[in-house]
Amino acid sequence: MVNYDHYTYRVTWSGEDEEFVGLCAEFPSLSYLHENRSTALEGITNLVKDIVVDMEANHEKIPEPIAEKNYSGKFQVRIPPELHRRLAIEAAEENVSLNRYVSLKLAY
Repeated sequence: MVNYDHYTYRVTWSGEDEEFVGLCAEFPSLSYLHENRSTALEGITNLVKDIVVDMEANHEKIPEPIAEKNYSGKFQVRIPPELHRRLAIEAAEENVSLNRYVSLKLAY
């Protein structure tokens, strides 16, 4: 069984609803609204738990918690040649590799 506590939860304010909304990154279609921040978090957590139990009972594929996934640290992104050139120039001016420069830019 997947441990539903290991999923990525967050609570944010919804100006439209004028309540806090609890969200789960692994289940982007789910949300839970409440006027209390803690209750919104508890609500989305319990909702995800119920969904996971239901998915297990129906032998459906359950999303793996992001926190439990292994990442290689590599990914590819396609950018326009002009941007590639500009980033290469900026990296050279900073005296670092393009990879290091882009990694630092992404960190901020």
